[in-house]
Amino acid sequence: MSVQPLCHEPHPLLRRHARPIERFSKEIRWLAADLLETMYAHEGVGLAAPQIGCDVRLFVANPSRRRGRELVVANPVMGVTAGRTAIVEGCLSVPNVWERVRRSARVRMVGQDARGDPLVVEAEGLLAIVLQHEQDHLEGRLFLDRLPWCRRWRLQTPRAAAGQR
Repeated sequence: MSVQPLCHEPHPLLRRHARPIERFSKEIRWLAADLLETMYAHEGVGLAAPQIGCDVRLFVANPSRRRGRELVVANPVMGVTAGRTAIVEGCLSVPNVWERVRRSARVRMVGQDARGDPLVVEAEGLLAIVLQHEQDHLEGRLFLDRLPWCRRWRLQTPRAAAGQR
């Protein structure tokens, strides 16, 4: 287990659809352990494999930040969603940006654990939001993509203006 370097926007891997895991080997379990160590080292509540440069459908989550309560999800598929909520989100791959994002309040996700065994997660609250955020990473989306165009434009304007000076 080791802390891995993070990929930051505009790294191309963050915009690519991650490939499914077909063979659950010890390397996948090591990757899950690296994801957890990296997430904790950067004080995150979730981290997806593309954020550390691995093009596979795997993420970890632990909104409680208490060791031993981690969730490792491979090949996730978002099922039933219900309700709407909004929370200010950030992302380890988009440092120093925090924006209010609307998401489903309750979700049901199916997938596999790090050994390939079936996994079903039903969640609400912060865990539901983290699951959706990490699922987005595996689809090549960032939380910024869920913002209305005017808020995305506002975030890009200071960067563009700084580049013109």
